Amino acid sequence: MFGRLGRLVVHHPWKVIAAWLVAAVALVAFAPKLSDITNQDTASFLPSKYESVQAADLAEKQFPQSQDQSALMVFKRADGAALTDADSADVKRIVGELAAGHAKTPAPGTEAEPGTVTSMAAGEVSGNRLIQLGNVTIKGNAEDKQVNEAVKELREATEPLMKGTALKVGYTGGPAMMLDNEDAFKKAEAIVGIVTIVLIIVLLLLIYRSPVAAFMPIVVVGLVAAVAPAVIAIAGKIFGFEVEQSLQTMLIVVLFGIGTDYILFLLFRYRERLRAGDDKKQAMIVAVERVGEAIASAAGAVVIAFGAMLLATLGNFRSMGPGLAIAVIVMAVAGLTLVPAVVSLLGPKVFWPSKNWQKQPEGTSFQRMGRVVGRRPVAVAVVSGAVMVALASGVLGFKADYDQISALPGSTESAKAMKDMQTGFPAGMLNPTQVYVKSENGAPLDKGAVEDFAKKLKDAEGVGALSAVNPEVPEGQRTYAKFSADGTAAEIKLVLKESPYTNEALDTIGPLRAAADAQAPAGTDVMVGGATASFTDVRAATNRDMKVIFPVAGLLIALILAALLRSFVAPWYLMLAVVLGYAATLGATVLVFQMMLDHAGVMFMLPIMIYMFVVAIGTDYNILMVARLREEAQEGHEPRQAAALAVEHAGPSIAAAGVILAGTFASLMFAGISMMTEMGFAVSVGICISAFVMSMFLVPAVTALIGHAAWWPGHADRPKAGHGSGGQGGHGEDRESVLVGGGR
Repeated sequence: MFGRLGRLVVHHPWKVIAAWLVAAVALVAFAPKLSDITNQDTASFLPSKYESVQAADLAEKQFPQSQDQSALMVFKRADGAALTDADSADVKRIVGELAAGHAKTPAPGTEAEPGTVTSMAAGEVSGNRLIQLGNVTIKGNAEDKQVNEAVKELREATEPLMKGTALKVGYTGGPAMMLDNEDAFKKAEAIVGIVTIVLIIVLLLLIYRSPVAAFMPIVVVGLVAAVAPAVIAIAGKIFGFEVEQSLQTMLIVVLFGIGTDYILFLLFRYRERLRAGDDKKQAMIVAVERVGEAIASAAGAVVIAFGAMLLATLGNFRSMGPGLAIAVIVMAVAGLTLVPAVVSLLGPKVFWPSKNWQKQPEGTSFQRMGRVVGRRPVAVAVVSGAVMVALASGVLGFKADYDQISALPGSTESAKAMKDMQTGFPAGMLNPTQVYVKSENGAPLDKGAVEDFAKKLKDAEGVGALSAVNPEVPEGQRTYAKFSADGTAAEIKLVLKESPYTNEALDTIGPLRAAADAQAPAGTDVMVGGATASFTDVRAATNRDMKVIFPVAGLLIALILAALLRSFVAPWYLMLAVVLGYAATLGATVLVFQMMLDHAGVMFMLPIMIYMFVVAIGTDYNILMVARLREEAQEGHEPRQAAALAVEHAGPSIAAAGVILAGTFASLMFAGISMMTEMGFAVSVGICISAFVMSMFLVPAVTALIGHAAWWPGHADRPKAGHGSGGQGGHGEDRESVLVGGGR
């Protein structure tokens, strides 16, 4: 099959290239953009069975104004002293002028457009008089871009009004953080893109000593990177799914990382066939035939792993998986069509000006490594396994962190203003928790009973204060329950003691729900909603999803390996190695970020991300190594010799691909966003473990120990006709190692 594909592409290269160019231009020009299906609100991906979603649905019907976005203006003195009466007067003046210029009350019977500032008011002064708040209400949902634009306009309008005062102000709250988040991810995308491209060029120059070989992947993957987002957006429009905002940044890394891997696999085998005397077209046909199955199987494993995300209850997992799967499919198709077409036209000039492609290196480091694996498989298996087990021990201390605020760079205005606010108010003031009371029979609620219920909630675990409906009146006359127009529902806002996205705040939601249910007025249902409740439910959904996705994906990947290897035994110990690699990666991340850097936890999505990138992509190297093991066995080599030769021959391409893929993911650490830093570290370490510990040592050593039984019942290692014991068959993988032993 892959031989026929290779011949088709190599004999019609210009047609293949033209088809890709036409498709790219058409998709970029006419297809929807990925931003059209991007959703910034993680909580909005929850399914309707969760209480926070049901609470949000009730609020949308009975308290539509509560669904509008609230921003906070945090005022303080520039010198850090207590606010004076004159300072408070300046706050009221500033907020009043802003309201006069920007706040608009919709005409009776009409509804304001998203992004309209519907109210602004100077808020209360903190008890220690260090902070005074201003409250801003903006029409729209969290994902409405107009809301973010409104915050940007208010920031610009506020700046000149501050002149001549002793005050500083910062905007925080949901819309301000969304705006800063969006800006941070745009900067991260640019930084990651630049670092990734520079890194790939430098590493490929070191490997091939050729600017052509170094820049070709950038051009090819750049073309695919223009096509893939458009294809994902089309699929999103057709099947009605949205994607999370970090997908665009991850696409850059995934496409360049995986794409460069596939190109390296082809170029290493292509160079070997040129050295064996094939002409430039025949060399590429054989390269596609020999490597095509491994690339297709590796891509299939990645697609299966990503596709298993469809089993998730959390919508952003469900959409992220298919989005990345589509990108990998596009990249694999390009790797087996566009890349061979380009290289077949360039021929040996792809390695220009280096002449090293004409030389067969001898005595490389990978030869020595292979001999160690072949001669001492027990010691190699024990040592490599022990390293992974030691790293995996860190998993015992794993804590998931759901704090969206800590993920933002500390230099953003919203992050600084949030910290300032906490010097005078409970951290929960940033985003109060809502408790909704609903009549069971449709009759109006007893307002006195609901008010009493609200006051009882003040004593619930983790609650710092009640948010008054009418804070401007004296404390004894304030009310705390806001009733719907028909009187059948009420909204109570609670200010938690903890910052709303921390684990400590999330841990209060369970007891709060229990207390609310126990003390609910007779004939009512109560529901706890808001951001903290939403992320509590996100935590529950994430924990459930990991328990479902991991085993299903593992089984499906094992089936792909069984189909590739025609074996029942090998897939199982390969998957056990992958599971150990996963645990080692997560454990190493916990050891570094929680125990060494003293983080409260690691990003809650990290286990899923490691699964997607380390388990799925790291399986590529296992597939390439095991395919080579089988190939050497088919040449008539005994298991230990086959393992030695597989490491010697496949090692250089796995090492080069591993370094480049790990390096591209490490570029995420330059993004300036903590979640990206953790992800970049975790995945790059996981790729190194997969490439240099698992694929290079553990898997070939275990395969050598198991021997012929590893291929039972298919006996895929049976020597092919015409190959005697010890024969090379003329197709050994390139022995050159430029990463270990110099670039000859």
